[in-house]
Amino acid sequence: MLNNLDLEKIESKYLEKFYHFLKFTEDEMLKGLQTKEKIKDDWYKYWNSGAGSSDFDIGAERIVYALFNGKGIGQPNSCPIGSDLFFEVDDAFIHIDLKTVQTRNVGDYNTSIFVGANQNSYNGDMIVNRTEIRKYGPHLPHYYTCGKIKKPCLTYFVTILYEDIKLDILNINLLCMPNGQLINEYRTDVLKAGKLVTQTRFNFSKTLDFRLLKNKKRVKIVYMNENKILKDDKLKKGLNLLLDVYKEQK
Repeated sequence: MLNNLDLEKIESKYLEKFYHFLKFTEDEMLKGLQTKEKIKDDWYKYWNSGAGSSDFDIGAERIVYALFNGKGIGQPNSCPIGSDLFFEVDDAFIHIDLKTVQTRNVGDYNTSIFVGANQNSYNGDMIVNRTEIRKYGPHLPHYYTCGKIKKPCLTYFVTILYEDIKLDILNINLLCMPNGQLINEYRTDVLKAGKLVTQTRFNFSKTLDFRLLKNKKRVKIVYMNENKILKDDKLKKGLNLLLDVYKEQK
């Protein structure tokens, strides 16, 4: 098993790798996310009439996951408990999930995202209010055991913000959620209580930085449509945290 410093180093290493890969393929990704427009007349009336905003995930996942799969990163793993992308590399097992959010929910998107129990390893407390604390137990381990070897479980999320009418992409981020072993470093800052008792959100606004590494962030801005966002006061206010990260990153 790794000490906390080495664990953060490996989390940061793959965050940087995935970030630079997504930046390298940014044009292809944005072009792929726009392919829906070619046949919009054939599907939009059904999507807009109640099919649900979550359906946008399906199309976006095809594009983003195809890019990762095309790169051939590691050995895909068939374990039924895990993220949509789950693969093994020499020194880790890696989970990657995609989250899409409409601009009408920009407030939550700017500070936290919903994560499933099968998508993280951070077992800890969720502070609901001054008098209520909920225990949270994810389904992923801190380490996977391969014979005599233990490899850390790493968790990443690609988040996409899109307009709820035109479906234009406004922002794409890459987030690294701390491994549960790091609870002594991050305490209750990682988790935020969800709407249901069993649900949690990754409260990345409180964990922007790797706490054992210098000048390393857990949030990387892959794409920001700054021109459109800054012209809309609601979006500019709603994305204030991510805009600050973006400016610092530039």
